[in-house]
Parts: sequence; structure tokens; C-alpha cells
Amino acid sequence: MRTRALAAALGLTVINGSVLALREVRAEYGARAKGVRAERMRNSPQFRDGAFRNVAPPVERTGASYREVIREMLFGDKKNQRYPTGPIPMVTRSPAEPATTGLHLTWYGHASVLVEIDGARVLFDPVWSERVSPLQFAGPHRLHEPPVALESLPKLDAILISHDHYDHLDMATVQTLARTQAAPFLVPLGIGAHLERWKVPADRIIELDWDEHAEVAGLRLTATPAQHFSGRTLTRNDTLWTSWVVAGPAHRVYYSGDSGYFDGYAKIGEEHGPFDAALIQIGAYDPAWPDIHMTPEEGVATHLDLRAELLVPVHWGTFNLAMHPWTEPADRVWDEAKAHDVKLAVPRPGERIDVDNPPTVDGWWQALGVAPQSQPSGPGQLR
Repeated sequence: MRTRALAAALGLTVINGSVLALREVRAEYGARAKGVRAERMRNSPQFRDGAFRNVAPPVERTGASYREVIREMLFGDKKNQRYPTGPIPMVTRSPAEPATTGLHLTWYGHASVLVEIDGARVLFDPVWSERVSPLQFAGPHRLHEPPVALESLPKLDAILISHDHYDHLDMATVQTLARTQAAPFLVPLGIGAHLERWKVPADRIIELDWDEHAEVAGLRLTATPAQHFSGRTLTRNDTLWTSWVVAGPAHRVYYSGDSGYFDGYAKIGEEHGPFDAALIQIGAYDPAWPDIHMTPEEGVATHLDLRAELLVPVHWGTFNLAMHPWTEPADRVWDEAKAHDVKLAVPRPGERIDVDNPPTVDGWWQALGVAPQSQPSGPGQLR
């Protein structure tokens, strides 16, 4: 009898655990827009035939191309090169109080960046979870810890989200920020439904279409076009994706989010530039998806189209999301920046950059490649 009781208790525990895990996964998926939110989506110029669309037609992919990607991911020659060979150096100091003037950028890894601009603070695409996946036991995992605890961030004035992919919109991070901060979340159309499901108050959600803006803390925050896609399940493009322009009284910053290279960047530069700094996606590219992620060279071309002063590459180094070697995005963007005389800063995760006086690029990442090049590796972890 005792054995049967123990077995029954164990079975009930497993069932309860499975139910809770399923609920968590379903919550991670977010929610579909309804009511007024859905009506705004349907009225968007970007929404056609039941989904959001890019300006340029998508690149058609074949079954053979998908099979090649899977083969390369599992068995490719560069598989071991996709990870650093040692600990990634980080700056783990807590954020300093911002100056009332000036422009400072802190890259926390991947696409998460704190922008301190003219006395205000804006946080882009915060992701602090261990994995970028609806399952915290599977999916791409972090290659370095978050440089600072999410709860230790200073008071934020705005939290900006570019799109709803797991490496840019993280449920656990959003829930923590909803609890520890009072800043509004500015998101593309449709993503407000995700946030509401995750208990973000409705009065802290601002949804924008391309070329719409909001005024927050003395800043003009504008959603601008990007060339990408969206979706947290098998359904695609039921929320919008965007890039962002942050304009303060004295400075301007552009953030690309995820995007392929397209002629819209020149228009953004004409309408909103020039920019003091551009945060540009340079990682997770592949010939199999040329229209949705930029190569490092295209990142430099984007920077030039935008008429920006300082290029800070993002979307690399923290998660393994493509087949290229871990060091390759930074190597290639450095080479291309030098070829076009572009001012470049490549910070360590957690490193705070003064845009008016950026640090010299020192190749710190190259010592962590499978085949290190003859560049200095940097001073190691700073505290």
C-alpha cells in the first residue's frame, strides 16, 4: 500500500509539474491582439492579406536550403568556432548616475542596450534570461552572464522593444521590469497584447506603427521601418517589427533592431538624421536568410546611409544563433569600418561608452576565437 501511495504521489507531482510547465510555455507565447488593438493593426499600411509585410518581397527559401542549414548547424566544419574559447570579459560595475548632458551607451550583450541621452534613460530590447526560448531547459543559452542584475538598473524613462522574437522580447525580463520600474514600454503594433498577458499595466503600454512617435521624458521616440519578421509560435507576422529613433534636445540615436539591408535606411537618415550614434545589428547572418539579418558589411553601409557618427555593433557575442564563427561579426565590422573611415566602438558586455570620447577598438574578442589573430585581447574582466 505504501508503495502504491508513493507511486501515486510521484505521478501526481509529475502531472502537476507538467501542467505548470505547459502553462509557462503558453504564457511565453504571449497573446493575439483583440478589439481596438486588432483594429489598429488591420488599418496599418504595413498590414496586408492578414499579416504584416515588409516593403521588399521576401527571399524564397527551398527545402534544400533548409536542409543545408540544418546540416551545417549540426555537423558543419565551423561548429566548434561558434563558441568563445574562454570566458567573455565583462564590465560588471553598477550603472552610474547619468550626466544631465551628453550621450552614453551601455551594451549588456546581444541587443540589450542602455542609452543615457540628455539626462534621460532608454533601455532597448532587454533580455536577461538564460535562454532565448519558451523553454528554459532548451534553446540557445547565454555565452556570458548578464553584466549587472536587472534589479540594479537605474530608474528608466522608457523601455523600447523592436519585435517579439525571444532574443528581443523576454517574458521574465518584462515582468521584472514591470515590477521594479515605472517606465512605459514602447512597442510595435500588436505586441501590447503580449505585455498585457504578462500583467504589464495598460497605461504603461504605448503601441506605435512605423513613422509614429511618442514624447517621453523630453525625448521624441519614433518607430521607423525595418525589414524582418515576427512570431513567437509557428504563426508569423501577426505583430509588427520596427527600428527606433531616439531624439533628445541635443543628441540623436538610431537602433536597428533586427533587419536586412534595404533602401529605407537612407530615407531614415534624411528624415531623422544625422545621428550621434547608431546601434546596428551585425550578427546571426547567413546566406540562407539574406533579407532579414545584415552582414557586418551591410551594417557599415547602413551606418553610412543613416549619416551617423559612431557605430556600435549589437546582436552578436551573447547567443549562438547562426553558423558563422563567434569572432567573425566583430572582425568583419572592424575591417569594413576601417575601409570606410567609420568611427567604431566595440564594447565589452557591460562597458559604458561616452559617445563624445569613445574607447579605441582593441580587438578584445580575438583572443577568444578558435584561431586567434595577432590583436591585443584587452585587459580582461573589469570591476
